[in-house]
Amino acid sequence: MNFSKSFIFSLAFTWLALTGNEQKCYAQSYSFEFYGHTFNFQSSPELLHPFTDSLTHANIRLFYQRLDNLGLKQLIERLQQYRTHHELDDWLYYQLVRKTAEQLSPKAINYPSYTLYKWLLMIKSGYDARVAVGNNQIIFYIRCEEDIADIPYFVVQGKKYMCLNYHDYGKLFQTKNTYQPFEWKETDADGAFSYRIGRLPDFSPDSYIEKPLEFSYKQKTYHFSLKINPHIETLFANYPGVDFESYFNIPLSEATYQSLIPALKENVKRMSKKKGVDYLMQFTRYAFLYETDDVHFGREKRLSPEETLVANYSDCDDRVALFFYLVREIYNLPMIAILYPTHITMAVAFDKPVGKGIQYNGRIYSFCEPTPQKENLKLGQLSSALKNQPHQVVYAYQP
Repeated sequence: MNFSKSFIFSLAFTWLALTGNEQKCYAQSYSFEFYGHTFNFQSSPELLHPFTDSLTHANIRLFYQRLDNLGLKQLIERLQQYRTHHELDDWLYYQLVRKTAEQLSPKAINYPSYTLYKWLLMIKSGYDARVAVGNNQIIFYIRCEEDIADIPYFVVQGKKYMCLNYHDYGKLFQTKNTYQPFEWKETDADGAFSYRIGRLPDFSPDSYIEKPLEFSYKQKTYHFSLKINPHIETLFANYPGVDFESYFNIPLSEATYQSLIPALKENVKRMSKKKGVDYLMQFTRYAFLYETDDVHFGREKRLSPEETLVANYSDCDDRVALFFYLVREIYNLPMIAILYPTHITMAVAFDKPVGKGIQYNGRIYSFCEPTPQKENLKLGQLSSALKNQPHQVVYAYQP
């Protein structure tokens, strides 16, 4: 498992006296850093009994029953309190659960036990989560009603369960007819998991680094000093391909936002709206190096706007999401994302269209290409290679 440099782990012992007799027991106290804040919890020694049996449904049932009888109310309450206080979406809450499970049973030492602790904590938190076994592997699934790409899943009674840990097995993960779901349903665990992210963590100020950025527009060079956080890459390391609405609405963290958006607003404040959007289009197109995901990552991966600011390279998906975010924050104009067989681009609705444009729902949108092309496309122009290609509007934004 990869640990961030800021990872802090401490283990203490709290002396507890049992009322009515002379017996003593120890509760283990844990503390670790979670994206700029500290999470503390206590666990009874009985809970720290890892799963060491063979991976069968019967043994999983016994493990669950033993831990369930010990009671997890205090730990679940602590997790939920932290979640509420820091306004964690499901994806961030799952990262908190992962780190908590890592304390109870380190992933590198006992992967089945680590996975079962995750499963147990998620179902006790109200999620409809499942495990399946096969090929001497344990696979962890959670019910999700959203349109998620590039993740294995199975369907039970018409409900889709997305796999949360297939990446841990890499090429050893089996895609068909291998894993048998464990038939167990917690009475109160019926909540669906969402990959939507409406708020990023309040990272600690000292976890940011400065990233210089510059680009030229109309014979003038503009300089920026971005505040970026390397933890963003860890946070989104296994984030899947979500639906376009969820993808386009992933925000920036506050420090990164404040290091970029006010500077952009200052630079465009004397420009007309169309020239300002052109400036943002050119910024997104030329302030960052281009590379395809296949070359950069070895697979398809959509970057959130903040990931694009952090990354050394980005492609059309990434730039479209960043351009959308910038235009929405600065001008809040209607926009559509247009998907072609091998490309995605944006179009913006102005009071008067620029160029031929594209009509959608009774409105004409002007093309705004935020990714470098062979042609030096101006505002309102579409690449000649795309003009006769089939396309679809995959996301429409109305202020």
